[in-house]
Amino acid sequence: MSGWVACGLGRGLQLQKGMVKQMTNRERAMNILHYQPVDRFPAVHFGYWGELLQEWAEQGKISKDLAGSVGDGNEADRELDRIIGWDFNWQRMVGPANGLFPGFETKVLEELPDGTKRVQNGNGLIERIKPGITSIPSEDDYLLKDREIFETLYKPKMQYAPERIDLEYFRHFNETRPYDVPVGLHLGSVVGQIRDMVSVVGMSYLMYDEDEELFADIVDTYAEMQYQCAKVVLETGAKFDFAHYWEDICFKNGPLLDPDLFDEICAKHYKKRNDLCHQYGIDIISLDCDGVTEKLLPTWFENGVNTMFPIEVGVWGDQFEAARNRFGKGMLGVGGMDKIAFRKDKAAVDEEIERMKRLASLGGFIPCPDHRLMPGSKFELVQYYAEKIKELSYTA
Repeated sequence: MSGWVACGLGRGLQLQKGMVKQMTNRERAMNILHYQPVDRFPAVHFGYWGELLQEWAEQGKISKDLAGSVGDGNEADRELDRIIGWDFNWQRMVGPANGLFPGFETKVLEELPDGTKRVQNGNGLIERIKPGITSIPSEDDYLLKDREIFETLYKPKMQYAPERIDLEYFRHFNETRPYDVPVGLHLGSVVGQIRDMVSVVGMSYLMYDEDEELFADIVDTYAEMQYQCAKVVLETGAKFDFAHYWEDICFKNGPLLDPDLFDEICAKHYKKRNDLCHQYGIDIISLDCDGVTEKLLPTWFENGVNTMFPIEVGVWGDQFEAARNRFGKGMLGVGGMDKIAFRKDKAAVDEEIERMKRLASLGGFIPCPDHRLMPGSKFELVQYYAEKIKELSYTA
């Protein structure tokens, strides 16, 4: 395939075939997010639900061994990229052990007549796991209900310890990491992982507990440990293309917690961690949050998070263009492609590609399905999208 050339056309840069050298996918992604020319757009994805991979195996699209082996960024994931035509998975990140350390014992507490199991997981959350279902289990109960439990069972697991970090791995990271795709440093989570420990209901009770400082103390303790982990990793000299948070604290009607309380308790932790990243030359900081994120964007953006991901579409429609209009060109995006189109037909995928063209023309935006591909997604439509998205032109 020939390269592309950036030519001045009216308001910006229009890429045309001809002169720009062929780039790696790392160069493409970083150039787009820095408003620089690219030879073409990369075909980026966000992984799959396990049920979909099993469906594709049963349909003969991929092998059963491959279906059972795919994980974000691993060799099986890269093999599936080659089969489908993807360039890379944005979820290619590494990081320290910045969760509960050690985690709680995972154990079955009860088995119900229909085969559903009540299981205490590594976060101390009790879930109902139904046989044959690999997506998110339902939350049933949780351990972290008061200060005594926090101080005795959780706080010791939220402390920094040298054992959390494989120093030798990170000291040699620059020699072993791939340079053809972007690789991120996973910074953990300020609130999302705490929500995972206590459920949505439990977090609501903690925020309004009669012990008014309890929720803030939990957040502060956990955040300080994650900051120390990131600091030690960066001090090894390991180089990353971006940094990333996982939160998932919004749903279809907005945030799961009060935006003012969120800002009061959490803003300082984003700023501290993001300032650290800036000191080590990381200027792309993405954050994964599903749902309608509008009311939390100011806290994130004003404290150093500058890349929305995966920009879930849902019934509420596109969120990126409104965010760009609100915050300016400093607000970047990876995502925004409505994954539901893969369950429909070619016309639906074409419609999404046209919408991606418009968003890509804003600059600083990389199209990507807005979540993991779900059961019912048609293999041939995914292949079609991966091929066509590479043909996008770029106006900055």
